[in-house]
Amino acid sequence: MFTYIRESFEELKHNVSLPTRAEASNLMVIVAVFSILFALATWGVDTVFSKLIQLYFNTLN
Repeated sequence: MFTYIRESFEELKHNVSLPTRAEASNLMVIVAVFSILFALATWGVDTVFSKLIQLYFNTLN
């Protein structure tokens, strides 16, 4: 366990490079846009299913 943790920290020190501020900002915008699009798609599907279920139960009465 301790060997794993030590090796993980060594890898972080020597092998991992962080993106520049500009790259991080661009990636943040991309993630935000796709998150909003996914939320809108989920909302749309939920709305359609809700209307279909309401239509189904209203026709039963």
